[in-house]
Amino acid sequence: MEISRRRALQAAALLGVSGASAFLSGGRPAAAAPILDPVYRAFVPELWNEPLRAPEHSESIIVGSGFGAAIAARRLTESGSSVTILERGSQWPLDARRQIFANDFAPDGRAFWRRGGLTPLTGLPMVPTDRFGGIFDVTEHGSIDVWRAAAVGGGSLVFTGVMIAPERRFFDSLFGSTVSYDEMDSIYFPRVRSALRLSSMPDDIYASVPFTHSRIWDAQARRAGYSPRRIDGIWNWDVVRAELSGAARPSATIGESNLGNSNGAKFDLTQNYLADAQRTSRARIHARHEVTAVSRAADGRYVLEVDILDPGASVVESRTLTCDRLFLGAGSMGTSELLVTARDTGALPDLNEHVGQGWGTNGDAALVRGMTPEGNGIVQASPSASRIFDESGTPLTLENWYVPGSPIDMSLIGSLGMVLDSTRGEFVYDRAAGKTQLRWPEQGNRYVEEALRAVHDRIAHTSGVGTGFPLLRVPDVNASFTAHPLGGAVLGKATDGYGRVAGYDGLYVVDGALIPGSTGAVNPSLTIAALAERNIEEIIASGR
Repeated sequence: MEISRRRALQAAALLGVSGASAFLSGGRPAAAAPILDPVYRAFVPELWNEPLRAPEHSESIIVGSGFGAAIAARRLTESGSSVTILERGSQWPLDARRQIFANDFAPDGRAFWRRGGLTPLTGLPMVPTDRFGGIFDVTEHGSIDVWRAAAVGGGSLVFTGVMIAPERRFFDSLFGSTVSYDEMDSIYFPRVRSALRLSSMPDDIYASVPFTHSRIWDAQARRAGYSPRRIDGIWNWDVVRAELSGAARPSATIGESNLGNSNGAKFDLTQNYLADAQRTSRARIHARHEVTAVSRAADGRYVLEVDILDPGASVVESRTLTCDRLFLGAGSMGTSELLVTARDTGALPDLNEHVGQGWGTNGDAALVRGMTPEGNGIVQASPSASRIFDESGTPLTLENWYVPGSPIDMSLIGSLGMVLDSTRGEFVYDRAAGKTQLRWPEQGNRYVEEALRAVHDRIAHTSGVGTGFPLLRVPDVNASFTAHPLGGAVLGKATDGYGRVAGYDGLYVVDGALIPGSTGAVNPSLTIAALAERNIEEIIASGR
C-alpha cells in the first residue's frame, strides 16, 4: 500500500508543534506563554463575575459538581433539603457562536487547570500556555497521568459523552452482593438514561463527512470478524445537526470535546441535574471554592477549609465553612485525597483502613492505527459511534474515537480502549510533603497495553494498515493516562453499601471513589450516576 509522504508531511506541518505528535507521543513545555487574561476576558467575560459567596454554615454541603454530586444535589433539593455546592472550577457559559472553550489543536490557558502547556490526551504538552483556571486538570503520578475536570458540571464537560452499562457478570464480579444488578438494571440505569436523554448516533449524522473516520473504523473492525455496536451518548444530536448545517459554530464536528463544547452539543450536567436542582431554589452553586481540608468540630459539625480563587485559579481568600451533613463528590482523586489526609493528620481519625485503597484506571488506553487510503473526512468529529467487545483473552472494549489535536483528518484511526484490569494503586499521606499522593505501580499499565495491542494488531493486519504513526512518533497503544480514575473510598469497605462513610454519621461519598477501580471494561459515567441515584434515594428515605 502506497501512502503519500508529501501528504503526511503537509499534515505534520499544519499541526506544527501543537499537533497530534505532541498529543500522542511526548515532550515537555519549553516555556510558559504570555499571560492572556485580556484575551480571555474578551472571549468569556462571564468568568470575571464574582462567584456567589458560600454561607458560613449550611445544612448540607456538596463538594464537587460532577455526576455524583449533581445527582445528590437534585434529589436532596427535591426532598426539601437546602444544599451548598462548592466547586473549585469556574462556571462556564455556553454560546452557539462564541468560542467559550479552547480547542484541542491550538489550546490556551482556558484549557488547563494551573498548568502551562499540557495536552488533554496523555498529559504531555502540545504548546506552552499561560497558567489559568482552565477546565482540564492533568496530574502526573509516576507512570500514570490522571485526567479530571475543574469546572461546574465536572467530568460531564470534558468526557467524550459515552455512557454504557456494564455486563451483569462483570458488575457482579466487582460489587459482589453489595449492589444488586437487577435493581440497577431495572431502576437506576433507566432513570439516568431518561434524565440525560441518552441515545445512539442517528444514521444521518453517522453518514456525514465529519464521521468518515467512524465508518472506516467500523469497516476495519468488521474485516477482523467483529460486529460493531452503536453506543449511547450524552450528545444533543440537534445541535450537531445545526453544526453540520451552519446554524451553529462547529464544535463536536471538528473534534472538540476534551476541553469542552462551547455550543452545548454535549448535554452536560449544567443543562439537566444541576439546572433542575437550582430550579427548586434550594441549591446554590459556589464556583471557585476549593476545599483543601475537612475535619469535625466537637459539636458534630463538619468543618471545611476553603480557598476562594480568581479566574486564573490563584487564591484570593481563605475561609472556614461548616455544615451538618457533608457529601463528597470531588471525584475519585479529590475525595480520596481529602479523606486520607483527614484520617492521617488526625482530623477524622476514625476513618478506616480501607480509605485510600482500591484505586484503578478502568484499564484505559488510547490506540492509533496508521494512515488508511479508504477516505478522508477533512476533519474528525468527536462523538463516538460504536464499539466492539473482545474476550479472546482478557475482556476488553474498543470504542471508535477521533484523533484529538488534529485540525485535519490525516486518515489516522483512533480508539479508546478499556480493559478489565485488576491492577490497583493507593493513596498515601506524605508527612514530609504535607499532602496525600497516589502510589501507582511502575509497571501498572503493561497488562493493559499487552491486552489491547493483541486485538489492535489483528484489526490493523486484516485491513493492511500499520499501527501508530512513526512519522510523528505516535505510539500504537498509550496507557500512560487514565480518563476514568476510580476508587479510593470503595463502596462496602470505606463506606457502607450506600456511601455512608464508616465511622462518621452525616458524611457521605457520592462519586467515582466508591467504585473499585473498574466498571467492567466500559466507561464509568453511567455506573457512577446510577449508583448516585440509588444511594441518595436510600439516604433520603432513611433520614441518615
